[in-house]
Amino acid sequence: MAVQETDEVMSEEGRALLTDREREIISGDADVSDNYRYKVESTVRNRVKKHFGDDLDFLQEHFPEVYEMVVDEVNDAQQD
Repeated sequence: MAVQETDEVMSEEGRALLTDREREIISGDADVSDNYRYKVESTVRNRVKKHFGDDLDFLQEHFPEVYEMVVDEVNDAQQD
């Protein structure tokens, strides 16, 4: 059974690692409790620990152009 391609699935909106709301909370721009901010930070930390490496491996094998974009972005950020 084929997956229906929708505007939502194929959308360019969103972020690579963080949602707009996560950015707002982590930056301190959102009026949330310290406990909730910690929960969001933990969620993001776990997402990176558990999935980022797997996603990179997948991209390297199946979509090398995007893998190279990620590597270039990380390298550029380290040079700043």
